[in-house]
Amino acid sequence: MATVTFNQVSKVYGKVKALDALDLHVEDGEFISLLGPSGSGKSTTLSLLAGLQDVSGGRVLIGDHDVTDLPPEARDLALVFQNYALYPHMTLFENIAFPLKARSPRPARAEIEQRVFETAETLGLASLLERYPKEISGGQQQRVALGRAMIRNPRVFLLDEPLSNLDARLRIRMRRDLKALHAKIKSTVVYVTHDQSEAMTLSDRIAVFNEGRLQQLGTPEDVYYRPANRFIANFVGDREANMFSATVRGEGLQSRLEGAGIALDLNRCLPPELPRDVLAGVRAESVSICDPSATGVHAIGRVTDVELVGADLFVFVATETGTEICVRRDPRERNRPDQTVGLTLNAGDIHLFDPVTDRCVSFGDAGASNSSNL
Repeated sequence: MATVTFNQVSKVYGKVKALDALDLHVEDGEFISLLGPSGSGKSTTLSLLAGLQDVSGGRVLIGDHDVTDLPPEARDLALVFQNYALYPHMTLFENIAFPLKARSPRPARAEIEQRVFETAETLGLASLLERYPKEISGGQQQRVALGRAMIRNPRVFLLDEPLSNLDARLRIRMRRDLKALHAKIKSTVVYVTHDQSEAMTLSDRIAVFNEGRLQQLGTPEDVYYRPANRFIANFVGDREANMFSATVRGEGLQSRLEGAGIALDLNRCLPPELPRDVLAGVRAESVSICDPSATGVHAIGRVTDVELVGADLFVFVATETGTEICVRRDPRERNRPDQTVGLTLNAGDIHLFDPVTDRCVSFGDAGASNSSNL
């Protein structure tokens, strides 16, 4: 195992800056996910670490060794891609054993067999070793690809969207398997995904990328409850956060938020440099629907749409100014389109963003741990 360090690493293609001055340190034995939309720089980061591309600037270190100019085979890394690239004419045993047989000098046959069986046992493949890839499921093929990487005892595992070819239910099951495997082997893992659910489920920390820059580095709780900027608040979570323009009135604990047909007391001290005109963000689970005549209503609106998603019901409500607010409810609750309802917002969960820079200037959840906001 080893640490991984990016020191001001950049990658430029002509006039396009795919990665801009990345500083990132991965701890020994840590599972870190690189999360972001397509073209955000996460896969470029993995390729630079693997040596599949040359850096345009900066240095890459594995442990204390500068590997910036080393070829891939000299970095002692193992890569698993979304295309498992198993050899169809080889049994699972032969696929897993291939990296050892390709070594020079080649280990003794008894050692190869022992290591293959130990690896297969860890992955739950011991009874399948005589089968061929076409004879096993997609999830089992993914485990074989992991086994082929594990058997080399690499310093760092690099996983590039390894679950994206699986169906939705199997992906969920494989997340648990990957998490259990990491807890068992305790290796350093750098995992690339665009699926925020995977990143939240698997990671010790998440590095969120957008437009070639690292936007935030923190635990799953950090990036969900204390988003560094508007992009992260919208990207991390099942649904985009509700955003509306508002004005902060009053001072200190007397501060009040007004805008988009919504008005409520914030009940928290705000930083003195906070702009009066802000962008307020609140997640769907922090908004409740009530009778419009109830005491303490923060807004009145009209139901525009209802979506049942398994254990959750999402209700969309247009306030008196036309701003649409998404509310997560218990599916046993009933709302119908055009129904007039009241809305209450949990003031402690509202984030305030600078409308010019998009940076979060006041986090809603004061109880969340500190994160590295970049």
